Amino acid sequence: MREPQEFIVFLFPSVSYVLKAEKILKEQGIVHKLIPVPRHISSDCGVCLRVAVGQQERVAGVLQGRVDWERTVFL
Repeated sequence: MREPQEFIVFLFPSVSYVLKAEKILKEQGIVHKLIPVPRHISSDCGVCLRVAVGQQERVAGVLQGRVDWERTVFL
């Protein structure tokens, strides 16, 4: 039986930022997933990027200076 994996989401100011970030992560070969923003985080409609907790620093480094995000939240 596999242990459950922990995730973190990157929240962005708009969908266009999310799509730009997704493109950057794809270019870098970083595993990620676009998901709806969980309701316990925000009642607004929108999408965010989910990555494994262990990838947080790598993702932040790759996105730094290329696309802005609002915050990260552990799931």
